[in-house]
Amino acid sequence: MSVPKLQFDTLKVRAGYDPKDHQNAIAVPIYQTASFDLGDTARVDRLLSFQEAGWLYTRIGNPTVDVLERRVAALDGGAAAIAVASGMAAISYTLLNLAEGGGRILTTPRLYGGTFDAFQKVLAPLGIGVDLVEDSDKPESFRKALKSNTKAILIESISNPNATVLDIEAIAKVAHDFGIPLVVDNTFATPYLFDAFGHGADLVVYSATKALNGHGNTIGGVIVESGKFNYANGKFPQFQKPTYLLRDRPTNVERSFLEAFPDFPLTVRIRLNYLAYLGAALSPFDAFLILQGIETLSERVGKQVANAERVIKFLETHPQVAWVKHPAAKGNPYAELAKKYLPQGAGGIFTFGFRGSDAQYNKFIDSLKVFSFHANVGDARSLVINSPKTTHGELRPAEQLTADIPPETIRLSIGIEDPRDLIADLRQAFKAALKA
Repeated sequence: MSVPKLQFDTLKVRAGYDPKDHQNAIAVPIYQTASFDLGDTARVDRLLSFQEAGWLYTRIGNPTVDVLERRVAALDGGAAAIAVASGMAAISYTLLNLAEGGGRILTTPRLYGGTFDAFQKVLAPLGIGVDLVEDSDKPESFRKALKSNTKAILIESISNPNATVLDIEAIAKVAHDFGIPLVVDNTFATPYLFDAFGHGADLVVYSATKALNGHGNTIGGVIVESGKFNYANGKFPQFQKPTYLLRDRPTNVERSFLEAFPDFPLTVRIRLNYLAYLGAALSPFDAFLILQGIETLSERVGKQVANAERVIKFLETHPQVAWVKHPAAKGNPYAELAKKYLPQGAGGIFTFGFRGSDAQYNKFIDSLKVFSFHANVGDARSLVINSPKTTHGELRPAEQLTADIPPETIRLSIGIEDPRDLIADLRQAFKAALKA
């Protein structure tokens, strides 16, 4: 009998876990151990030759973390996933793995400020170039910006902080015509709102700190591989290079990552090269916390979308609001693309322009009582941040303008509180700002 395909809300609770494999524990156990007993020398040979699946050392793999990886891969419909210690580690390891040796990454200014800053402070000194497509609303702009050694295109499914939505399928076609993968940072949307692989992505990265976890109590990242990209097309020799670690033990013949793991070479290569030696390992306890958050992912995100749309309607009528940037806002240029790619809503994170002096701007933020003032998003709590000075404070003023983040920008991340309380809090903060 064929096994029926499980729906999203079943997968988020059950995927990647069988209690029979874990002493029949209903909740995923926390395997809080640095290392694992190897049994005997014959078993070690089987483990190291990948003939037997098992655990050696928590830096490169752990049963609790493994459940998280399998669950996120199932939610995205991917072939494999690897969890790491932060979203920035997920971004960095992915791009380093693709462009090592001097390749280039093609992207857009519409990115999280830390990602943008990492291009200059981390990738550039390592010989990896980054090219920015400023007119990223036009997919052909990506095609024109490609160079002979471009190794990937990187975009965000819902951009930070302005919630813009690109024509992802068209950009994926540009990437695939050139023989390179499309990497999508799906942090804001999560697999609940956006099916990245279904719309052409080859790799998906997450800051699991955000909506996947949703409770603001841990840091983590996940990389998911579709299993469909052809790394044997000549542009990625690192995947075809014979490696002693992957040798066939009986014959001692070295194998490449593509030979040893043809269905998911990138995630295994990140695990055995970058995670093993740069060491941004996710702890078992943090993996457990993220798993707890994923169990309520659709309920939380659905409520956040609904709340955000009500808050946006309020802001659009307020005299101290110059503009609101979210696909649900009136006249937003990304409304149609959002309907196509995000049919359940374009998330609960957006920006608005505060109309007033700098003193009033600051007074507004300082007067909020329900909204928390800190640099996170996707939390169950509603959050506010002055993006030009914090989340995108690494960008120079000209770079902020290129990314469409003027000085009056305020970013809101809407939580699951009662929307009437959120609107009342905003209203009283506007009144306090007027008196400043």
